[in-house]
Parts: sequence; C-alpha cells; structure tokens
Amino acid sequence: MTYPWSWYTDAETARLELERIFTRAWQYVGHAGQVAEAGDFFTARAGRIPVVVTRADDDEARAFVNVCRHRGSTVAEGAGNRKTLQCPYHAWTYGLDGRLRTAPRADFDLAELQLVPVRLESWGPFLFVNPDEDAPPLAETLAELPAQVAEILDVDTLQFHHRAEWSVDANWKLVCENFLECYHCAVAHPGFTELVDVSPEAYRLEEHRWFSSQFGPARAADDGELPRSQFHFIWPNTGINIFPGRPNLSIGPIIPAGPECTERVLDYFFGADVDAKWIADLLELDDQIGREDTALVERAQRGVGAGVIASGRLLGDSERLVAHFQSLMREALG
Repeated sequence: MTYPWSWYTDAETARLELERIFTRAWQYVGHAGQVAEAGDFFTARAGRIPVVVTRADDDEARAFVNVCRHRGSTVAEGAGNRKTLQCPYHAWTYGLDGRLRTAPRADFDLAELQLVPVRLESWGPFLFVNPDEDAPPLAETLAELPAQVAEILDVDTLQFHHRAEWSVDANWKLVCENFLECYHCAVAHPGFTELVDVSPEAYRLEEHRWFSSQFGPARAADDGELPRSQFHFIWPNTGINIFPGRPNLSIGPIIPAGPECTERVLDYFFGADVDAKWIADLLELDDQIGREDTALVERAQRGVGAGVIASGRLLGDSERLVAHFQSLMREALG
C-alpha cells in the first residue's frame, strides 16, 4: 500500500519534509558554467532555503544561505557578475567570499557576521548543495550513478544549452513518483514509446540506497548514437534524463512550493557536435512529454486531495522505484 494520501495535501507533513529532508540532502542547483569566472554568482533554492553560489577573486566556488544577517532579507537575485552582493533592504554588503564588508552605521565588528555557508560539491559540471554541514560527501549519495552514465556519455564534454522552468499544481511527491515509473508510458506518452522500448521485458529498473535508475533500449539507433535511454533520480528531488540518439542530458530539481504546488527546473546539455535540427526535435518531444506528465499529476492531485480514499495500492514490480521512494519518505519523516 502507498503511504497516506493525506501526505499530498497536509501542511504539517509539508513542514516536516522541509525540516527533515531538504535541510539534510544533496540537491542540484546549477552548473559550473554559471560560476566560471571570478565575480560570477547565481541564486537557487534548496527546498525553501534560498541559496547563492559564487566565485570569488580567489577562484574558489562557494555557496551560502542567501539571507542577510541583519533583518533576513534575501541578498542576491538572479545571476550575474559583480564584486560584492548588496542587500537591497539596508545596503549591508558582502564579498563573494561571504564576509560582511560594509554595514551603514554599524556599531559592531563586521568580522562577527558573514553569510552562512552551505556545502557545495560537484559531479562533472553539475553543482549540488547540502545545508547540512555534517552530511556525507556527495559521492556517497551518487555511488555508482556516475559510472552508469559514463557507460554511454562523458558528462564533461557536454555544453549547456538552456534552462526551462515551470510550475505544476500538484504535490512534489506526486511529481517525483510519476518520474519514477514508466507503467503509464504506454498509455500517456505515445511519442516516447515510439522512441524507447517500454515493454516489461526490455525496460529495466534498479533501486540503490540514495538513487534509482530506469534503462530503456532505443527501438532503433544509428551507429555512434546512444543505444539506450537512462533516467535517474537522486534522493530527494533531482531528476536526470538521457534520451537515445545524440549526446544529451537534462537535469534539475523538483522543488516543493506548497502542499499542492511544485516548481520544476531543467537544465539541458548537448554534445558539441549535435546539430540544431536534432536538438529541436528532441526538445519538441520532451516538451510534449512534460505537458502530458503535468496533466497526469494534476489529475492525480485532484483525486488524492479529495479526502475520501485513505491510500492506494502499488504494483510490486512496475512501481518498485515508487515504493523505494516512499520507503525513503517514511524513513525520513519517522
């Protein structure tokens, strides 16, 4: 059986998730190209925690809680290149190393305060943060995932193409669980099933401690192309898509924005020699899949949120990865 469907609407459950999961886990926030030069910065979120990633003059990339130590305003917005970060509320100004540089009318030693640091680690060009300073390293969470990807793709050769952002009127867990199964693919994704063999005999599922994987062979592939798809999920909310064909990868977080709202972010990467027509065709398919999935999870949210049915039933094999995710949720929430 699933966990209680009330978990998809309950405000207290949402509060506990932010406290017990998103303050303790590695979460994708962006890519190395966003902080390639001294002075670069960009903002992101880890659950509800605003984060800013910087590269200071010493050429070190860092991440901080994007909250002023004065009265709590967020300090930076968007992305750019500058020498300092200045809070728009009272002009407290921080260096990109997090140190407080100026505070008008300050009557204390500025060295007493700085932006609160956040763990920042990377896999290839992909940057992850973790608010828990005592958390195990990112490599322990990723385990053999990078090796699985390396079987078909060298992530260090990929070039950033663009970022897509959108919102879904459904609980973040429903969005994750939809990502974690292809039981619905034959029904809901005709374009995808033309490209990938989703039959139970061909479509392979693997669960690991902190990530899970789906492998689907291409129905047809030319020599030199990626022979199969890989779709990975890193606990608690990072999804990775690799389609068969030319070198490609998209990665991004599934961010809770309230008990019944989710923010989606996907960064798209392609090999340097992938032609524009192939990219355009894949993005058209990916957009279609995304719209189909949005409709599915929003319908599911209306059902689980009705409050008349306590829980559901999972299929033991086809929804193994959903069951794995739900077991991690139960473990995290106690």
